Amino acid sequence: MAAEVRFVTERRRHPDKDIETTLRYAEAFGWRIVTAGHHGWGKMYCPAHTPACRCGEFCVTVIWSTPRNAFNHARALRRVVDKCIALRKLH
Repeated sequence: MAAEVRFVTERRRHPDKDIETTLRYAEAFGWRIVTAGHHGWGKMYCPAHTPACRCGEFCVTVIWSTPRNAFNHARALRRVVDKCIALRKLH
């Protein structure tokens, strides 16, 4: 049997620089960014994703493609990463 080879492709960049910076920040802490969706640009998934981590309330966050205020949306995404209980235990 042939070994399966998987290539990790870089995700596509977010069109807004503030949100893209925040997504790179989230990835540095292990958050997974998936760029597929019907209504949003993508989703951010918590690296722990356990019931102890806010009962899953913030384990998945929608990333909007064209929010009304991109700076505020980027700030809100960063707040989700910073307040993650699983990541607080690592600090």
